[in-house]
Amino acid sequence: MLATPIYIICSPSPQVGKTLVARLVSEYLLLKNGTALSFDVNLKEPSLLDYLPNITETADVIDTYGKMQLMDPLIIHDRVAKVIDLGFHAFDEFFKMCEEIGFIKETARCCVAPVILFVAGADRHSFRGYQMLRRQIPPAALVTVHNEFVLRGGLPEAMDCERVLRISALPLFLKRYVDRLSFSFTGYLRDEKDWTTELHQWIRRNYTMFRDLEASVMQRGSYRSRATNIESLRGTRATEGPAHSPFRYQR
Repeated sequence: MLATPIYIICSPSPQVGKTLVARLVSEYLLLKNGTALSFDVNLKEPSLLDYLPNITETADVIDTYGKMQLMDPLIIHDRVAKVIDLGFHAFDEFFKMCEEIGFIKETARCCVAPVILFVAGADRHSFRGYQMLRRQIPPAALVTVHNEFVLRGGLPEAMDCERVLRISALPLFLKRYVDRLSFSFTGYLRDEKDWTTELHQWIRRNYTMFRDLEASVMQRGSYRSRATNIESLRGTRATEGPAHSPFRYQR
């Protein structure tokens, strides 16, 4: 049985291109599958919600209510791929919660396959965060993202593992172009007829990379992990909070 994938794009460091990666993954999934569900866990604007409001919900991990609202949809095997754009401010709390409730074990039981896309930075926060994930996350579920626009000198040796996705650097004028709130990667592929443009090739290369990643994720077997206790969130009284509320690209 094919698993429902969850892509958790994260970094404990700001300004590493995390939301750019989340946009790419979300738009790829929407193009391929006709549907996707994204969660925006960010404080700073613009964020994923500003780019993809039709498929994105806001979320937080500040209190028990917010954690439940975020985690409940993630363990449902509904064949709708999920994307989490996890803000750097929420990095420690999110993975602490995952460890406490046995999230990886629970997803395996529910036929859901999480993959952690760790967007690397050059500071000590990034190094410490990566080491923490290596201790907590099964190797098959941990992927390092090398955003070459941010890390032009290459990945730190400790992060340059077997599973690395490399996002090549765009020229600055193209980077500013794709950062506009009105820009859509898939829309550009659909509207731009010249396949030889640098941006066209860049988008297609990244989409192909995510296609290969998705194939490996959905076929992945169960993980061995510690016992799960996702109900532990419900054992704590929730604080009050607000309710959270296709096309095919052809060659």
